Amino acid sequence: MTRGDFLSRLGSGDVIVADGAMGTMLQAAGLPSGMAPEAWLLESPESVIGVHRAYLDAGADLILTCTFGATQPRLERSGLGGRGGEINRRAVEIAREAANGDAFVAGDIGPVGEFLAPLGELSYEEAVEIFAEQAGALVEAGVDVLYIETMAALDEVKAAVEGALKAGNGTPVTATLSFDSHGRTNMGVRPGEAAEVLVELGVDGVGANCGATLDMTLAAVEAMREVAPEMPLIAKPNAGTPRLVDDDVVYDAAPEDMAAYAQRFVDLGVKIVGGCCGSTPEHIAAIADAVRS
Repeated sequence: MTRGDFLSRLGSGDVIVADGAMGTMLQAAGLPSGMAPEAWLLESPESVIGVHRAYLDAGADLILTCTFGATQPRLERSGLGGRGGEINRRAVEIAREAANGDAFVAGDIGPVGEFLAPLGELSYEEAVEIFAEQAGALVEAGVDVLYIETMAALDEVKAAVEGALKAGNGTPVTATLSFDSHGRTNMGVRPGEAAEVLVELGVDGVGANCGATLDMTLAAVEAMREVAPEMPLIAKPNAGTPRLVDDDVVYDAAPEDMAAYAQRFVDLGVKIVGGCCGSTPEHIAAIADAVRS
């Protein structure tokens, strides 16, 4: 599949089923406590391939590379400074091997993990270059779309989009934010406000991922639709609300719950639907069955 195929599919009436959680799946597969998934990607690529294949077998049309934390500042904090190009390229190779030409590969780009000025020391221009560096490596390795996710600050998501567009060489760019508090991100961004800004920047899709509750993600997507009715929408929520059970984090949404919400997302016009934290291949299989029935 190619970037052109992705845009064609996104503009069609078909729903693209995305994958689910990567981090919690890798933990279940043996990711050592405290180790970054990007480090384990290099040490145990078969584990990452296994996660990708499990989601593909469940019915996913789109899988995200294991690069959520592969911007240079986050890699430096994980002891992987200077290896960003290698990690991003290897992650795409692994995802491509798993997909085997039968699914789209999205280059996953997450937050840098620090505040931009004036709250922090990182300037907007520096952030753009950081995101452009990761996006360039992902594009060079052959992703179908640059998939920016779990953003909270408007200036950071703008920098990520600008960097992706700068380095993307025409590769489609999508962006989602996480809405966690009173219908806003934890930095106070409203869904409609985000959609308006992102559409103006020229993204190919907008939406919500992660988030505090399924209802909150649903409300965020609905607000985005009101502002940008023609823009393809994305919903990739957590598997419900997390709670602690015997020192383990457990998410309260069963596969059938996620499937019911997936259908509600699609009824709102969502074109890409999947899962985020706590979601498993069983959740994705239920989603795929629901939206394709």
